[in-house]
Amino acid sequence: MDHSMFNGSISRDVLEGYLSRAVTAADLVNSTTVDDDLRMIKNIGAKFLGRASGVWLLEADDGEHFRKSATLAERVHEVDPDIMLQTCIFEAVFEGVEKIKIPEWVFTAFQLPAENRNFRFADMLFDGKPKGFVWDDNGGIPNMNKPETQFWFYYRAVNYINAGYEAIHMGQIHLYTAEDIGLKKTVSLFQKIRDYAREHARRGIVLLDAHTHGVNIDGRLLFDIHSMPYSRMPLLDRTGDKLALVQEGFSEGGVTPSGWSCDSLPMLMELDNWGGKFFDEQDNIPFERRAWKEWWGYDQIAWFASQDEESRNQFLEYAFKWTAVNNANAYLQMPIRRTLGSYHRPLPTGGEGEARSNCYQANRASEGCPLGFGQEDKIRSLWQSEQDLRQRAGNPLPNTSFGADDSYDPETGIKLPARVILYGSFQHHVGAFNNDSNSEITRMYYSGNGIYRRSFVMPFKGSYTYAVAPYGTLSQTYSIDEYPRSGSSTKATMDIERDNTVIEFVFDFMKRSLTVKVIEGL
Repeated sequence: MDHSMFNGSISRDVLEGYLSRAVTAADLVNSTTVDDDLRMIKNIGAKFLGRASGVWLLEADDGEHFRKSATLAERVHEVDPDIMLQTCIFEAVFEGVEKIKIPEWVFTAFQLPAENRNFRFADMLFDGKPKGFVWDDNGGIPNMNKPETQFWFYYRAVNYINAGYEAIHMGQIHLYTAEDIGLKKTVSLFQKIRDYAREHARRGIVLLDAHTHGVNIDGRLLFDIHSMPYSRMPLLDRTGDKLALVQEGFSEGGVTPSGWSCDSLPMLMELDNWGGKFFDEQDNIPFERRAWKEWWGYDQIAWFASQDEESRNQFLEYAFKWTAVNNANAYLQMPIRRTLGSYHRPLPTGGEGEARSNCYQANRASEGCPLGFGQEDKIRSLWQSEQDLRQRAGNPLPNTSFGADDSYDPETGIKLPARVILYGSFQHHVGAFNNDSNSEITRMYYSGNGIYRRSFVMPFKGSYTYAVAPYGTLSQTYSIDEYPRSGSSTKATMDIERDNTVIEFVFDFMKRSLTVKVIEGL
């Protein structure tokens, strides 16, 4: 993989090389098992360490935080100088900013006379105090329309760049830019950050991303990468808290900050956190109700951590394949470290008894990391076996036209259907409702010559029924042979022999043939 970068730009191939080996290593800067963390990072071959530093709540000594961040970067780059470290500047400010002096160079960057003063918390907030934008009088969402907020973001970005970080996650961009109409202030700020990185960053570049589908202004993209958490749909026909991911992750295209164009910007998809656990065991909430409460009553990473080891490994393989099949430009950001919030997972200590971990770590459980959850070998094996999954089984990009809007069979003149829907008992396991002949989630893509295709990842082995409904109606359905049926009673059956099997349906409308095959070797 070519890791070259130059003059503030990065090629698409190099960028996707990093994203294909991206992990979430949240708050690695404060890890108490950093020696083992670095061993794991080298073992799995990670190249992009997401959220390795950054703060939500300010630490007692902000200067010490940046010194620790620099020390971590030095240690990481001793292991592998190619690794790209990401930090965070979130959509949150607190009264503690009043203790931090604004350096003279911040005013200079904004072409303003220097002032001998600290940051002003009140000058960062939204004046109208919209609901949810101010928190208990000591915190809130900063307003990018305010110069003070721009000073704050620039101050933190420069310090992280100086500490050796080459990527910054900019939080929830659509919240703090609510009053920056046209994002003029945001664009100007980001350009200042990029200009500084071009002169001072390790390799002359800083990659900016946020939780967003993307921002395109006059054809130019604001970010180098887009990031999104997954969504889900419950699998209530499975025992326990299992799930299927649903179509998610649209990523806007345009001209990137590096100068190349794309229809859809490469993006990361992650397991997010926002609090941990949201139910008490004594509440006796049935799975059917819990299933629709966050992810069975947890945030995403806490749900993942609450599973047994076999289920965690199974889900990682599923999410890895699902992402490649459903969004060829998206990459699963493998979780190797993330807070569990209010959820404390009981884990064996290796001796007698157990301990409770409030942080998910993918490390193997060992003396170096006694409370490791044990996914590092699974991550390594998935990356090593990736091969050409996207090329062999990938569907068109989300929001791509399904095609056949005005297509005709050349021999008969019959107009081909624009909507061709797969349905049956398999639908629930790919994010739809069973036997729904109108589901857009299982709609097929037209590939030409009367042929329609659609790939899926089946998370669990089993026997499933299927059929196809041209036009999304039940007046002419096909399944077991080339003869049409009316209604939904006649369906074919497929036997899935292992979890996380990738399958492809192919429908030839004029030959009235529906087939399904397993994409082998994945």
